[in-house]
This record gives sequence, C-alpha cells and structure tokens, in this order.
Amino acid sequence: MAQSQASAARIALVRAGVHREIVEQGVDGFISSLEECGYPADRTEVFSVPGALEIPLQAKYLAATGRFSAIVAMAFVVDGGIYRHEFVAGTVIDALMQVQLESRVPILSAVLTPQQFHGHAEHRAFFHEHFRNKGREVGNACAETITNLAVFRMEGLRAPFAPGPVSAKTHAVESTAG
Repeated sequence: MAQSQASAARIALVRAGVHREIVEQGVDGFISSLEECGYPADRTEVFSVPGALEIPLQAKYLAATGRFSAIVAMAFVVDGGIYRHEFVAGTVIDALMQVQLESRVPILSAVLTPQQFHGHAEHRAFFHEHFRNKGREVGNACAETITNLAVFRMEGLRAPFAPGPVSAKTHAVESTAG
C-alpha cells in the first residue's frame, strides 16, 4: 500500500477485558505488525469492552461512525464453566460477520478459544506468545484487506450488492438515485 494510503487509514481495535494480560500481547503484536506495513501506531484506536460478547455491538457502533477503514476484534475465550467457550466464540464470530456484511466495513477477528487453558505459568507463557503471533497475523491480514479495498475504490469498482460507489473518505455508500 502506498505510504499516504496507510497513513490515512484509521483502524479500530476492540479488545475484551477478560484475560487482559494475554489479550494485550495480541494488541502489541497487531500494532507492531501494522507499523512494519507502514501504518502509524497513532492511527489505531483501541477500545475495551468487558468480555467477548460485548465486542459485536461495539463494532457495530464503530462501523456506523464511518471513521474506520477496518475493525479488529480481540478476545481470549476460555471454558469458564458458565458458558461453553465454543458457544461464546461462535456467537461473537457470527455477529461480527453480520456487522461486517451490513456495514461494508471489514471486521477481522483474533477471538481465540483454546481447547484447554489452565491458569498456571506454563499455559500463560505459551498463550502470551501465541496471542502475540495471532496479533501479528491479524495485523498483516488487516493491512492486506485495506489495500485490497482501496484498489477497488480507486478503480471505481463496486461490490455487486452496493447501490452506489463507495467513498474512500467516508466509507458510506453514495446513492445513485436522482
């Protein structure tokens, strides 16, 4: 991506507060990956929510502002005995996909659900490093997604479902109706 496009892109990252010390590793990996791709760190705004189930609504509000080129969701969902972690993660991912398709703002996910997690030092150390790597991966995916969408906009291409051209400045669909 051209440097000016990268510096113009704004990205929202929504992180869950549960297991914050692990999720924060993903945030750090994400931001460092974006910086390597030419995106200044100050173009990413980080928002916190209590848990993973609160991420989709926050993402929907952020998408509706038209301020962001992409939104990233981050959470570490473990089986805590109240809700099955597969249920929580599936619900969050399904809702994020719905928001993405309705808003036309890309939403990328680093909502991770380990099969087994125990709070002892060995597991924490493993997942600290694992989440940092996942943050880097979603950072690279985010940069690539923004680049791909910028190409569509520059070439005047529009998705078959869009009623009009998408403005790169506002990310809002402009009406072609007279």
